Amino acid sequence: MKVTLINAVDESLAALGQLPSERNCRLDVDALVDTGAVSAVLPIEVVDRLGLAILGHRVAQFADGRKEPVNLVGPVIFEALGRKTVEEPLVLGDQLLSGQTVLEKTDLLADCQRQRLVPNPARPDQPVLHV
Repeated sequence: MKVTLINAVDESLAALGQLPSERNCRLDVDALVDTGAVSAVLPIEVVDRLGLAILGHRVAQFADGRKEPVNLVGPVIFEALGRKTVEEPLVLGDQLLSGQTVLEKTDLLADCQRQRLVPNPARPDQPVLHV
């Protein structure tokens, strides 16, 4: 899926007039939608290009059951199909992954047959969050 990633700290500073908007870090990239992953995952080169800070560490559990400590960065704005959400992604591997939290908060569904994302048909105009 095509997604725009935005350094949310830079975005906030630009909105407050404390950073020129042209300095705001954003990237248009391809992300793999991983419906089996909860969190978003960014490779270190994307983290560096966005100028993100390491906020801490989390233990990540992999599909094979392994557990490893990984870096946590953020905040990052994920924008897809005109819908945005803020995430604190894990730093891992060489593939950008969009997990369940991005899908839930943007109210997008994975159309596995056509390998694409679609807005939830029950709410096609805007995401609706469950509280």
